[in-house]
Amino acid sequence: MMGMTRRALYLQDAHPIRDAIEYTQYAEEKGFEAVWQADSRLVREAGVPMAAFGATTDTIRIGSGVIDVWTRNPARLASMFSTLDDLAPGRIICGLGAWWDPLAAKVGVDRSKPIRVMREVIEAVRALLNNETVTMDGYFVHLDGVELDYVHQERRPKDVPIYIGATGMQMMQLTGEIADGAVLNYLVSPEYNRQAVENLEIGAAKAGRSLDDIDRPQLVVCSVDHDRQAALDSARLLVTQYLGQQPHIMKASGVPQELLDDVAEVLTWPATHEQVVEAAKRVPDEVVQMITASGTPDEVRAKVAEYETAGCTCPILYPLGDVELMIDTFAV
Repeated sequence: MMGMTRRALYLQDAHPIRDAIEYTQYAEEKGFEAVWQADSRLVREAGVPMAAFGATTDTIRIGSGVIDVWTRNPARLASMFSTLDDLAPGRIICGLGAWWDPLAAKVGVDRSKPIRVMREVIEAVRALLNNETVTMDGYFVHLDGVELDYVHQERRPKDVPIYIGATGMQMMQLTGEIADGAVLNYLVSPEYNRQAVENLEIGAAKAGRSLDDIDRPQLVVCSVDHDRQAALDSARLLVTQYLGQQPHIMKASGVPQELLDDVAEVLTWPATHEQVVEAAKRVPDEVVQMITASGTPDEVRAKVAEYETAGCTCPILYPLGDVELMIDTFAV
């Protein structure tokens, strides 16, 4: 059964890209199946590090975790993933998401009809990667006889599965219906997973599929330290930032409204480091441990197992602190 254990690494923007390459190589060596690169805030765009990982590894799969569907034309999204597949054939995963406010609004993106937009973008990107010529006059996507017009390379369908980073339950149903997988969010409780899985099943049934047809990797914040308090304190800052930034996700996980209100008194967006530190004093250990895998190696392994029991097929571990210790803790 040990051979079936699936593990993946999540990298955001906390490390220089050259360090991230080394972590990815180390994860590959330790039996991790994938590395997922974030593309969420305006710090690190996913394509460049994904290419760096693809060029410096042999077997590990490389996913975008996740790119928004609004700011890149679907034809450009398809060409980007086709290009990545040229670099690391059969190892690329296209993870797409609906982004979040206030960031989207601040850059002039109106996130209206996200379900409809996601459906159109995925249909277009999938068809383009499948070597089809696409004409679509949709609500959001407008393509007129477009194809990936290979001239100098072999014309072939690209084997790039498409995953949706879904948080809300309507998006979860769409994922069950049309996607190859769901990238389940982090900073949620295992309880949240049960609801997510139910909605994935509802969507899958619409398309005559079963839950087993939908891969369900999940981002899990993982703060591991032989010093338990240091591990919890490290995760507490990130948890606090999210309590202020994405209260809807926190509420879905069962974080009490009083705590959210409490944190909102101190935090604005974008929050300063000082504000986060101040607000963190109000966040108790049990909230940190409810929505992250934090503590000693044994504690974090036990918490990750809870997410797996609740429907996650492959934890995508987001390391806080010592990355190599975390990889070792979960070496396959």
